[in-house]
Amino acid sequence: MKTEINEKISKILGAVFLLQASAPVIGGVIRDSIIGTGDITDTMTNISNNAWLMQVGIAVELIAAIGVVMLGALLYLVLKKQDTKIALVALGLYLIEVVALIISQVASSALLHISQESVLAGHPEIFQILGSLSLEIHDFAFGSVLMLFFALGATLFYYLFYKSGYLPKGLALFGLTVAVLSLSGILIALFSAVSAESILIVFMLNLPFELVTGLWLLTKGFRDGTETK
Repeated sequence: MKTEINEKISKILGAVFLLQASAPVIGGVIRDSIIGTGDITDTMTNISNNAWLMQVGIAVELIAAIGVVMLGALLYLVLKKQDTKIALVALGLYLIEVVALIISQVASSALLHISQESVLAGHPEIFQILGSLSLEIHDFAFGSVLMLFFALGATLFYYLFYKSGYLPKGLALFGLTVAVLSLSGILIALFSAVSAESILIVFMLNLPFELVTGLWLLTKGFRDGTETK
């Protein structure tokens, strides 16, 4: 019975890893294709002209938020046997990440409505100010706060994964290394002139880990000789 439960948990966790790997990428590609690199009036015009696509991007990011909650809860369930306190702290950090993600999407939703009103009004200065503010709130919540708490939580969870032996040691070590590098990168960005966008490549290394881990858990499950409570 315990083996059957472990197999079910591993498959669910694997599916959630794949969801968490794909949803943010899809949402980010959609958003970047709309936002562009022009001034705020160009940005708001693009958003207004692609309102439905902007809404899809927001929806995908909110699905990603659900994925983070599920991932954090499952990782806590699986890894609490290694160290309950560390697993609980990591879960809390993931939940803070979710709050930051929701705030970023509230800002995106506000930006969408402001953009539509701004286009109708001919882009008066007040709408440009509000649009810029919404964009800055999104970028700070998503590009700084979210990344920080993700990196903190992932470092703790992946340390427990490495300690547990549930994954191949090489894969677990890769995940832990990438998480530590991500944490170091975002701390450098927060306390220096380096922008968060410049260290995004480090965070992207989490993508292959999440994809491979998801596929491994779906097909192989937890390694032999390990158990989950």
